[in-house]
Amino acid sequence: MANQESPSAQARPGLPSVSAVTEVTRFTTTAGHAAVGAGRLALGAVTGLLRGRPPGTSDVAHEVRRTFEHLGPTYVKLGQLIASSPGVFGNTMADEFETLLDRVRPADPALVRQVFVEELGAEPEAVFAQFDPVPIASASIAQVHTATLASGEEVVVKIQRPGIADRLAPDVAILERLAGLVEMSEYGRMLSARHVVEDFADGLGSELDFRNEAATMAEWFECLQPGPFGDRVRVPRVYGELTTARVLTMERIHATRIDDVRAVRAAGHDGVALCRNLLLSLLDSAFHGGLFHGDLHAGNVLVDDQGKLVMLDFGIVGRFDARTRRILRQLVVDLIVKQDYDAAGRAIFLLGAVHNPGSTAQGGADIEKVAAPLSATDMASMSYTDLGRRLAAVAKAHDARLPRELVLVGKQLLYVEKYMKLLAPRWKAISDREIYGYMAGIMKEAERDRRGRRPASDTTKS
Repeated sequence: MANQESPSAQARPGLPSVSAVTEVTRFTTTAGHAAVGAGRLALGAVTGLLRGRPPGTSDVAHEVRRTFEHLGPTYVKLGQLIASSPGVFGNTMADEFETLLDRVRPADPALVRQVFVEELGAEPEAVFAQFDPVPIASASIAQVHTATLASGEEVVVKIQRPGIADRLAPDVAILERLAGLVEMSEYGRMLSARHVVEDFADGLGSELDFRNEAATMAEWFECLQPGPFGDRVRVPRVYGELTTARVLTMERIHATRIDDVRAVRAAGHDGVALCRNLLLSLLDSAFHGGLFHGDLHAGNVLVDDQGKLVMLDFGIVGRFDARTRRILRQLVVDLIVKQDYDAAGRAIFLLGAVHNPGSTAQGGADIEKVAAPLSATDMASMSYTDLGRRLAAVAKAHDARLPRELVLVGKQLLYVEKYMKLLAPRWKAISDREIYGYMAGIMKEAERDRRGRRPASDTTKS
């Protein structure tokens, strides 16, 4: 029994297999950290009541964030979603989790140095003219250091956390088991919790080889260049000779985080333009390139001096094949442009998301209840809690289970939604002239798809 491996962990490329003993041990540790966190929260509540200060939401948020950080890198990555989704989790919780985006406690410097030497065969000081051992950012998988090449060029060096694969594998096995329990709820079924965790695990395996990220970064940038949005975004140049599976060396770009509202406005950047460009680059890369950034939290989206979006960390991406892109284009047209909810219901069925379709008319009516109010609502007054409840009700009625790539897109839209509320709270994206023009183009492509003529974008990028 001691050598029995978790089948789920065995199937994850890039992650080591996990024995049953390791999984049980990690589960016990996880439960222990959660119990300690709950105990601290209870003790704080009692102390606060004795002092006449009942615990507030900020106290709860602080303790939950602290517990996630103690639980380790897997839960830190889950916490990044909370940080970037105040519309779903609330501003207090999102603000508390901000530190998990790129300010996680750094790893042991000696062990980080050892990883670098193992990968590049020399000490950092022998490779670079200058190297700062203190990281400028530290996240769940890696930490980032500044350095200077002999030529004088400034670079950043992303170094993987020591032993990270062995830390992640048992957590993934536990999450896969928990996902099965979550799918017992209607909301869990709608989100396809097991598929979400599977995608999360597969993404982690790929993310642990930085060469994948370097190649994907170039692929994503190239897929946008033929279109109208290629000059609005940029990615850092990668130094291939100084990049390995666990070390990634890139051009250093001096830029501002997109959620630093004061700095963005002080630099004179247009918040509406930034949000519009982010949304359009996401849509165009997904609908035409078939490849989209799958982790748009605030630490990965910067703004340079010229107002271009700087995209970082391509460890997690999503992909749509040509058939799915055609269905999605038609779905967007039916849902947003034509507001033909019956047709939208048929498109969702084609995506394999509905297991109990019922009548087309009823399905269309249910979708209309959710989608119609969005076109007349600005970002600042939209209630994502209510929207989530309505989506869950529709999902329950039709046994809808969203395909995993759609869930990943949805996660990115939650990130974009946060930046809209920060930088352009009164902007109505759907009525924006450029967004409308882009949707008109999608509508023409969808019509060509319907007539059986594949657009040139599918011919060249499928």
